[in-house]
Amino acid sequence: MLRDITIGQHIPGTSLIHRLDPRIKILITILMITVLFLVDSFLGFLLFLIMTAGITYLASLPVKRVLRGLKPVFFLVLITLFLHLFLTRGGDVIWQWRFIRIEEAGVETGFFMVSRILLLIMFTSLLTLTTSPLQLTDGIEYLLKPLAKFGVPAGELAMMMTIALRFIPTLMEEADKIMKAQKARGADFESGNIIRRAKSLIPLLVPLFISAFRRADELALAMESRCYRGGMNRTRLNELEMKARDVIIFLLAIILAVFISLF
Repeated sequence: MLRDITIGQHIPGTSLIHRLDPRIKILITILMITVLFLVDSFLGFLLFLIMTAGITYLASLPVKRVLRGLKPVFFLVLITLFLHLFLTRGGDVIWQWRFIRIEEAGVETGFFMVSRILLLIMFTSLLTLTTSPLQLTDGIEYLLKPLAKFGVPAGELAMMMTIALRFIPTLMEEADKIMKAQKARGADFESGNIIRRAKSLIPLLVPLFISAFRRADELALAMESRCYRGGMNRTRLNELEMKARDVIIFLLAIILAVFISLF
């Protein structure tokens, strides 16, 4: 399951989505996530799903790879659905057993919340799957540049956010290796109650934290050896350049966002 996390992973490609300006992709992602929280109808979620599927097709991404990113949140989705089904009150009673009952409002709210979580993860993963970490860093830094006038270190913030995203799959892969090594030594991570499972994670978390700190130290040394100092005066090999297709697609995204939010 640790290998199923898609946020932070990147699949190189030459599709239209891959070649878009990273600033435009970041802005479209923020825009669509905002729209996702405004949608409150079945038709709106269906249109958002169709849009996400269309972007996945245009980006030539494997559908299984995108859907695989939903596995790690399956337990969270079940808990969310369960809580809303049995705790949200309103509307006609659909099912009842003694004091336990499911009402229309619970089904509707549970469906909306689960749909938001799943679509949020799917759409967010499209950004990292089609954008390299370097492009993400440049895009975030350009978008945060106006805040530099107020003393906000845009370059450092962009680098920190990108490194955090980049190391999610790396740490998950490291955790998977450690878990397999501990299982080979007789460790049991699956049986027992919740408290026992939590205690069994200690042999996994300790070496994982040590590995994370070691990687962070190695990364810091590598950046220092390459004379990285950050700041606004840092030059780039490839400067971001906004093209006509980027502006057109951004305008189309705004129109599509308004259209979906109407439902």
